Amino acid sequence: MHFAQTVKYGKIYKGNPMKKPALFALLFSAAVSAFATNCVHNSKPLTQDVEVYPQLGHTYGIYSVIFSPDGKQVLSASNDQTVKLWDVNTGRELRTFFGHTNTVWSVAFSPDGRQILSGSFDNTVKLWDINTGMEIRTFSGHKDMVRSVTFSPDGKQVLSGSSDGTIKLWDANTGNELRTFSGYTYEVLSVAFSPDGRQVISASGSAIKLWDANTGSEIGTFSGHTWNVISVAFSPDGRQVISASGNAIKLWDADTGRELRTFSGYTDSITSSITSVAFSPDGSQVLSVFWDGTIKLWDVNTGSELRTFSGHIWVVSSGAFSPDGSQVISGSGSEIKLWDVNTGSELRTFSGHTDIVSSVAFSPDGRQVLSGSDDNIIKLWDLNSGSELRTFSGHTDIVLSVIFSPDGMQVLSSSADETIKLWDANTGKELRTFFGHSIIVFSDSVAFSPDGMQVLSGSFYKTVKLWDVSTGREIRTFSGHSSPVISVAFSPDGRQVLSGSADETIKLWDANTGLELRTFSGHKNMVRSVTFSPDGKQVLSGSDDNIIKLWDANTGMEIRTFSGHTNEVWSVTFSPDGKQVLSGSRDGTIKLWDANTGMELRTFSGHIWVTSVAFSPDGRQVLSGSRDGTVRLWDVASGKEIAKFISYLDGEWIVITPEGYYNSSPNGDKYLNVRVGDNVYGIDQYRDTFYKPEIVKARLAGNVDSPRP
Repeated sequence: MHFAQTVKYGKIYKGNPMKKPALFALLFSAAVSAFATNCVHNSKPLTQDVEVYPQLGHTYGIYSVIFSPDGKQVLSASNDQTVKLWDVNTGRELRTFFGHTNTVWSVAFSPDGRQILSGSFDNTVKLWDINTGMEIRTFSGHKDMVRSVTFSPDGKQVLSGSSDGTIKLWDANTGNELRTFSGYTYEVLSVAFSPDGRQVISASGSAIKLWDANTGSEIGTFSGHTWNVISVAFSPDGRQVISASGNAIKLWDADTGRELRTFSGYTDSITSSITSVAFSPDGSQVLSVFWDGTIKLWDVNTGSELRTFSGHIWVVSSGAFSPDGSQVISGSGSEIKLWDVNTGSELRTFSGHTDIVSSVAFSPDGRQVLSGSDDNIIKLWDLNSGSELRTFSGHTDIVLSVIFSPDGMQVLSSSADETIKLWDANTGKELRTFFGHSIIVFSDSVAFSPDGMQVLSGSFYKTVKLWDVSTGREIRTFSGHSSPVISVAFSPDGRQVLSGSADETIKLWDANTGLELRTFSGHKNMVRSVTFSPDGKQVLSGSDDNIIKLWDANTGMEIRTFSGHTNEVWSVTFSPDGKQVLSGSRDGTIKLWDANTGMELRTFSGHIWVTSVAFSPDGRQVLSGSRDGTVRLWDVASGKEIAKFISYLDGEWIVITPEGYYNSSPNGDKYLNVRVGDNVYGIDQYRDTFYKPEIVKARLAGNVDSPRP
């Protein structure tokens, strides 16, 4: 190995360390370790960039799946706003494409497999480079959600269908809009090119339309469905069209529009609604996927059902054949399954084994971190080593909010199971359950009083409740909001209560009497997060209008607006000294602001859809939770990520630095992937280089420049 290509920060240092003795000393052991490891495993020395990253998978519903033209990779689109690329043989996550700001509904490969296309509810279509993951181009012009995208057979054009009722044809190289196909009054749910690229088929309402791709003129309409047509496709020879609507699949003659056959197998049009159909590569079979979680294979010539693929427990939203027709993929929930067409057996599941992190909190002494997740579980982490210390189990639905008591001895959580639970922080034992609400909502819906003797909670049914911690009894109900209460907070002296609601207002209450003292009005959408300044003189709020507002607690007057987020603001908080404001947004960013001027000081980037943020007690670090399934720790001064904490559904865990150094449970690193050039491997042959708990510990302690292996 050449020292000009030694390991640095999980990448390769490409300078000349011999000219810098101190740097050489730090890097020497890394070079030797990496070289030895590779020799032991009889593999090439590390002469390319090396990236270590965790397998996260999708944490929200998958809406579209497709094979690459060579059948070696699978692409998936999700409600978590990402597109992911997977290796078919290993099930490993190869790359994630970030950039959309809303659900990604449809994806497609270019004919040469070098680029991918994605259509999103953010009204855009994006073109990506598959090797780098970089966004090449955005196609903007639709006025509503993009529901379907595809490439022309020669890859030179892009087609998109939208909820705005239009179909648009774009130049793939320039991004210019070439043509708009107009004629629908309802949203366009599916579009496809004919194999020769001369025609376009589309579905909207109960109508299927055939168009001339060159002129945009309508050629004909296929009529016969009574429900909305969800999916359409051409046969490989272009002579037939397949369509799905309700529980009916119909085969049509592409030239005449005549209905050739109906495939029948279900009678309940609600629970068995078809979500997607596709032809096999030879055109002899049709694949259909259903709301009830099943996938069916049909004979095109006879219309008979050949096989049912069973194994999904959620709605199957998308399905596709491999290029050789021997395999099928399906997307359901947050997982993808690979099936053998001939036997119907499941071959592999592609997933990340993580779930959405809905809430995070620091312990009062800053030594521990708490996280609540959609897996119904609360996790306690040690910030000294990064190790997972304890699991709090007992909720029967997703955990929405977690917080420490002021003395750090107890943990409070709220859940969609309609309960609030009190736990012993040291043992994980459940101490008490507070009953009385019907549905506790969102990530800031519970709070401890400053003395730890009372608990506050917000309700889906427009109320705030005050509870006695020692008895679990309800003390008082605060009524006045006209929509669900999403966030609550105590004033620093415990005398007042703050609530934020979906009715777009914030209310201030007297904690002792339950009387409403004041209403703060000004947001234009639901208020998701509220808090008091450390001195109790100001109120901070974050809203779905993408705005953060600072208010005078005594007068209710708006002091300042913080603008910069491009999507909903889900969490806000003050720094311990009250001089700074922190916000987390659905746009995937965390922003640091000057409380006095409203100026944006710094942006922390890396997440998708930030759900919760918190300052460490000393104000030097920031904690965040996200729908990407990770908890992340950040350095306030630099804005850099220190480490990410990942808890897997099977009980394994990983804490990993941006450089790739990690600590984990005994088998946690099975979820680590290593990218070397264009290849992705497991961690085995790189474990000695990157399994460095001592470096993780140093990073967590704030020593960014600690020795490296």
